[in-house]
Amino acid sequence: MYKSMLFVAGLFVSGSAFAQAAANPAELFGVRESVEHIDISPDGRRVLFLQPGPGRSTMVFVHELDGDGQPRLVANSDGDPERMIWCNFAGNERIVCRVIAVTDYDGLLISMGRLVAFDADDGQNVQLLGQRNSYHDARLRQFDGAIIDWVPDRDGMVMMSRDYVPEAGMTHTRIARRADGLGVDMIDVRNLRASRIEAPNAQASWYLSDGRANVRMMGSHDVRGATGQLGTRTDIYYRTAADRSWRSFGSYDAATREGMIPLAVDATVDSAYVLQKLDGRFALYRVKLDGSMATELVFAHDRVDVDDVVRSSDGGRVIGLTFAEDRRRVVYFDEEYERLSRTLARAMPNLPLIDFGTASDDGNRILVHAGSDADPGRYFVHDRQARTLNEIMLVRPQLENVPLATVQAVSYPSADGVSIPAYLTLPPGQEARGLPAVVLPHGGPSARDEWGFDWLAQYLAHLGYAVLQPNYRGSAGFGDQWLQQNGFRSWRTSIGDIVAGARWLASEGTADANRLAVVGWSYGGYAALQSGVVEPGLFKAIVAIAPVTDLQLLKDEARDFTNSRNVAEFIGSGPHVAEGSPLRRAAALQAPVLLVHGDRDINVSIDHSRRMDAALEAAGKESELIVFPGLAHDLGDSSARTQMLQRIGNLLGERLAAR
Repeated sequence: MYKSMLFVAGLFVSGSAFAQAAANPAELFGVRESVEHIDISPDGRRVLFLQPGPGRSTMVFVHELDGDGQPRLVANSDGDPERMIWCNFAGNERIVCRVIAVTDYDGLLISMGRLVAFDADDGQNVQLLGQRNSYHDARLRQFDGAIIDWVPDRDGMVMMSRDYVPEAGMTHTRIARRADGLGVDMIDVRNLRASRIEAPNAQASWYLSDGRANVRMMGSHDVRGATGQLGTRTDIYYRTAADRSWRSFGSYDAATREGMIPLAVDATVDSAYVLQKLDGRFALYRVKLDGSMATELVFAHDRVDVDDVVRSSDGGRVIGLTFAEDRRRVVYFDEEYERLSRTLARAMPNLPLIDFGTASDDGNRILVHAGSDADPGRYFVHDRQARTLNEIMLVRPQLENVPLATVQAVSYPSADGVSIPAYLTLPPGQEARGLPAVVLPHGGPSARDEWGFDWLAQYLAHLGYAVLQPNYRGSAGFGDQWLQQNGFRSWRTSIGDIVAGARWLASEGTADANRLAVVGWSYGGYAALQSGVVEPGLFKAIVAIAPVTDLQLLKDEARDFTNSRNVAEFIGSGPHVAEGSPLRRAAALQAPVLLVHGDRDINVSIDHSRRMDAALEAAGKESELIVFPGLAHDLGDSSARTQMLQRIGNLLGERLAAR
């Protein structure tokens, strides 16, 4: 028997109430997700979740699952600049959160990250888990470390990789800190007592635990000689269960995608699960860590990459793997989870995207997320013993009674005859003939779109536009041949595929050829601008959110960072750099351009949009730049996103109106 219970906290009283109050679609779709992260306590009695507050703020709530009270606010961050991005229970009484901020360091915008712990009841007793800063620190500690094992059987204990920074300029004292590099400590988050598991190692970049508080793997990023510049290779080491000495496991090269990528260590089979290419696509292998390195193929797909494993809970058993065809699929090789997946699929036939989250230590209570293309998703708690499925949270309650569009997987021919996979979202309740249409290329470029709910595509469809999201060549997930060199080096192919999508929409009669627009974010914004350069008359409006506008500028901005050589090699040199930079070819654009950017963006500097806006103005073109102070690449502010959607809606309404 399955029953349902719903609570909505914070800003959202109920989905229907919000929908009635917000007549403006930009307000409905611009609000951040009401559940940005969720976790269940080890005893299964409580859940915590992160929810957006006003503007860019984030609130942390704790709710008693067996009670009838309201969720309790225990912590918050104002987003100016600190922002909580996830929180988990570390035992039943303490919570650990990751806090990030973009800050100015000697004239450079950099991202900083810290782990903090506080009491689950009231948010008190706040403590930093990383090494404390010192006035004499010899270098910048950008990130203090990561939780590599939640140690389920030891309440309040976590295993953390810690970045240790030595002190400089204290040559006349013996108390100066000298440890340097990444180490691993077991930490009691209630009092910060720590015991060393791995000594700080200046060559270590990451560690993997086996879920039983044993460090079994270590990675070391290649450094290019004495330059301090990172290479693209990571050397990987492992140890057997009976021996603490490190042994070579191999290496992985991010530039060529050659080698093995460790995803998880599973103590129950004393093996590492890794991705390695087979016929140009990532397949999943299992490698024994007993000293034999015996390797077996677990799963390979003949069209797409396997991209991850699925675990029973934080640091638990590996229970399956996942990949995306037309839709994301999970293949379970744990029989119990496979049966549970089938049972839930039958119980929720309209919510086919089902994911298992964290579980109580005894495995009885499991968090479940379920959604679809036309449902932003909802969270449940499944109680195995009671055989109940209680709905506890809506991801976007304001859209609960708003008609949403369905998404269909399609394909269309490129200019050279290659079939391009894509997703088509059509306005609900409208005939799919002669519609105004928007091409919405994804970012990355090494990313991909998937079937499911997309708030930007749904907003555009809600306004009456057909929306095409192409997985152009240069997208990830389809193997080496599809990746090409990448979306910058092979921009002609990627942009050609995007433009072909617009022409296909018109040729099929779905779209009106005179009412086409292109909208994109990050690389998608670059693609929107470059599409307007190569096909000046095709699109009647161009929207570029946080776009790359000049490939040489992208290389130049990396010069002060340790990955500058990697960035330069990724983009390459030659005529394609100038020819593939819309900033250099602003005079070719004919359609009006809307640029949107946060001025704390460390992924793509706001300088890209400012220069593009100036170049368009100098060329006598129609351009508008909207700058959001204090915001980063994702524009994580509900009011900012609402303003952006409103302006996009206005521009498209003006330029794509029926004639």
